[in-house]
Amino acid sequence: MKAIETIKKGEQYAAVTVGSINEIKDHELEMGPGVVIPGKVFCGQALGLTGAEISFQSFQPGQDSGFLHSHKTHEEVYIIIKGEGLYQVDGEVFPVSEGSLIRVSPKGKRALKNTGSGEMVMMCIQYKANSFGAADTPASDGNMLQDKLTW
Repeated sequence: MKAIETIKKGEQYAAVTVGSINEIKDHELEMGPGVVIPGKVFCGQALGLTGAEISFQSFQPGQDSGFLHSHKTHEEVYIIIKGEGLYQVDGEVFPVSEGSLIRVSPKGKRALKNTGSGEMVMMCIQYKANSFGAADTPASDGNMLQDKLTW
């Protein structure tokens, strides 16, 4: 089983690696006694995230997520990094492929399936729904600093 590796940590940051996209399939997520999801890895704890969760998952040809799920308060954005498949949400089914992004509200009943002939890899970003307001734009929150770059 592959594990997340720490690259570097400091007071204001953490950098980790899950390996190459082709190594996502080597991770396993233990969900409880006797329940293991192959090819799935959560990164939030290793990164010390405080406002979101990030995961990667690999699906082999024909594999699906195994069940529909929803959330109590978390919205999710799925990003298809590699491959192709079908996404199901609230009974609707539509094709997805590399470059597709899907946002699902907490109550949305969701699942993903690989319908391609090769591996499909997705990244999921999970965060508390409605935590951003109209004034929360990247430009309004960012600060351009005058510090010199030290490459």
